[in-house]
Amino acid sequence: MSPTLITAARVILPDAVLEPGWVETDGSTITAAGPGLPAREPDFSFADGTLAPGFVDAHIHGGGGFSFNDADPAAAAARIADVHRSHGTTTLMASLVTAPLPQLEKAVAALAPLVEQGVLAGIHLEGPWLSPDHRGAHAAELLLVPAPAAIDRLMLAGRGTVRMVTIAPELEGGLAAIRQITGYGAVAAIGHTGAGYDLAREAIAAGATAGTHVFNAMRPLHHREPGPALALLEDPSVFAEVIADGVHLHPSLIRFIAASPARAVFVTDAMAAACAQEGTYQLGGLDVRVSDGEARLVSDGTIAGSILTLDAAVRHAVLEAGIPLADAVRAASQNPADMLGLTDVGRIEAGRQADLVVLTPDLEVAAVMKAGRWLSPTQLAG
Repeated sequence: MSPTLITAARVILPDAVLEPGWVETDGSTITAAGPGLPAREPDFSFADGTLAPGFVDAHIHGGGGFSFNDADPAAAAARIADVHRSHGTTTLMASLVTAPLPQLEKAVAALAPLVEQGVLAGIHLEGPWLSPDHRGAHAAELLLVPAPAAIDRLMLAGRGTVRMVTIAPELEGGLAAIRQITGYGAVAAIGHTGAGYDLAREAIAAGATAGTHVFNAMRPLHHREPGPALALLEDPSVFAEVIADGVHLHPSLIRFIAASPARAVFVTDAMAAACAQEGTYQLGGLDVRVSDGEARLVSDGTIAGSILTLDAAVRHAVLEAGIPLADAVRAASQNPADMLGLTDVGRIEAGRQADLVVLTPDLEVAAVMKAGRWLSPTQLAG
């Protein structure tokens, strides 16, 4: 197969924006990118489009009516990946909500082969080591303190595929647990926490490098007790998750996080109802009602994940929060890839996998390429 040449009005590189620009792919790999017009006639031309790296979702629970916590998580994973891929997410994690340890262990073991096959980028454990006071849509009776044996049990079940763990550092043994988690090569993320500013700083010093949906499900910012959010956002070594859906955060806070020393990472935190009909769903055994674009617990109205897709997050960040397009795209691609240590995706540069998203002037998805293959040929121009 001969190389494929793609031109666009705008190409978003890791540290530059080409207007216009071109990208060449060969098989599943990006081989070159450059400014202006290429030396030969392109195979595909997007005269008013933006060519961006494929989006990377580091925190996602489901979509299309399916959840990674389903009884058959492996079967659900393929459907979830397909649904979100059509919205530009070419790489995604499998996030698991709190469940009984045997059930989590079974789910991790079932998902591990899909990570090894490249269907998923890894597994994210969002629970069970969370604060009961900041549990969000996690069943209180299932939350645990992070016992070393339980951490070993879940990490070993994943055979190296558990790539991220959310933890409340104020729990008994929390700091030691962060060191144990990072010892397995996984990202420790501070979240669902009532930790104060100083303890959050200690957690970062212990090895935590991320904040799970910052500001949501954590102790709020106060002028005398700054809490964990400030500790996370003032540290350039930290990646700060952002749910940019117009429900979880005010646009000004999205803009504030994007301008902070921390590196913003757009995530969906999407549950099964993403790209599905409104109605009642289950999330970690809890009933969730989805209506008017929001997912909330039936019991008390607590926000329960989202129905977001990453293309919608980019649109909201640009159009409502006023974030430059290139910064929003990087928050949905290279920043999450860097957070997770993924070296083959998240950037348009030679040697990376040819995962690309074409955006219209209205920031809608026009076409998606995964590993050098267009997913929707009928959408293509040129």
